[in-house]
Amino acid sequence: MKDIELGTVQERFADIVWANEPLGSGELVKLCEKELGWKKPTTYTVLRKLCEKGLLKNEDGVVTTLISREDFYSAKSEQIIEDSYEGSLPAFIAAFTSRKKLSNAEVDEIQQMIDAFKKGEKK
Repeated sequence: MKDIELGTVQERFADIVWANEPLGSGELVKLCEKELGWKKPTTYTVLRKLCEKGLLKNEDGVVTTLISREDFYSAKSEQIIEDSYEGSLPAFIAAFTSRKKLSNAEVDEIQQMIDAFKKGEKK
């Protein structure tokens, strides 16, 4: 997946599409008016830009995504770790947990992910 940079407003727009796709462009205009307070031209301008970036597709008036929400945010997380922590996940986790304490449930969930990853490596 290529790197797609989105501003905060573009991310909110993409979230609307992810939550409602496939949807007609007219329906998208109504949702953006309700959720973002946008007029029709603004919606179509942002839609065009996100289509140009390769995130969305507007075909025959039906808007869909080309990249899933999960894939987009996974790539964004990877890029943050790469840019801010020289690609070191342990450095990111150390920085994150120095300011936010993890609950026992969160620690257990992370440990389960690590255990599952280790099992996958041994196959």
